[in-house]
Amino acid sequence: MRHLLSTADLSHAQALSILDTAEEMAAVSTREVKKLPTLRGRTVVNLFFEDSTRTRISFEAAAKRLSADVMNFSAKGSSVSKGESLKDTVQTLEAIGADAIVMRHWASGAAAQLAASDWTDCAVINAGDGTHEHPTQALLDALTLRRGWSAAQGQDPRGTDLTGMRVLIVGDILHSRVARSNIWLLRTLGADVGLVAPATLLPVGVEKWPVNVYYSLDEALGSGPEAGPDAIMMLRVQAERMGGAYFPTAAEYTRRWGLTDERLARLEAHRGAAGQRPMILHPGPMNRGVEISAAAADSPMNQVLDQVSHGVSVRMAVLHLLLSSSERNTA
Repeated sequence: MRHLLSTADLSHAQALSILDTAEEMAAVSTREVKKLPTLRGRTVVNLFFEDSTRTRISFEAAAKRLSADVMNFSAKGSSVSKGESLKDTVQTLEAIGADAIVMRHWASGAAAQLAASDWTDCAVINAGDGTHEHPTQALLDALTLRRGWSAAQGQDPRGTDLTGMRVLIVGDILHSRVARSNIWLLRTLGADVGLVAPATLLPVGVEKWPVNVYYSLDEALGSGPEAGPDAIMMLRVQAERMGGAYFPTAAEYTRRWGLTDERLARLEAHRGAAGQRPMILHPGPMNRGVEISAAAADSPMNQVLDQVSHGVSVRMAVLHLLLSSSERNTA
């Protein structure tokens, strides 16, 4: 594996390799000294053309726990704001000594363009490109889901996938790179994926995707304790990417597609295929009172803090697999 650009590019074996490596990396967080010497002497650059808190800090923590040097680059206040091109920016960073570039960009396909160019020999990791993909977010979601799924079945998560698990992704699918990365990865791992959204927030051609599509959250949740999902992923309404009105009001959106207290009660009564209560996931930041109620956000079923913790482990795994000499020599 030379770069990580899209979950659609990952085979079943590659996805499991990353998740299993992340399990090993998670053990580092329990040590008194939370460091490994794996990437000593390597330099990781966080190249962010969009604002970010969780992803940038998570990648920085991951690189430092592997003993890599880290440089954080923000487009604001840099030469990019003066008109410098992506090519010149990247070549400047490589001349400084970068070995890996973690890039978030507002343009879909920017990371793939960089990886395919002759501008750099660095490993490229897509940290979110426009409305296209966010592969490490999907990987940390999969790690969270696999841990819960395996625990409910009394299994060691290592080496297992998500066969038989039913996952609902709810909300602004149209603008969500998280949704797209999760769809491809969860399907690769064997999960059954359902999308729930108003028709205006579903991409054109979604009927050809390997998913079930619902226009009603109540319908997707089903009725009775045996119906419903094993996990539900609530997405933030990305108003900053919307150029028009995609639904009447925020209150109307909450009423029809939000995880309200009433729907939370239905989830609490449900037992999934593994006999557990469904897991609630959210990529953050959560808009309490819009896509998720305060009670659902604070519920013990909500895995959001586990997702953040797993994000560091997953990103450690990705950096290790991309930058360790043995992996690079066999890629």
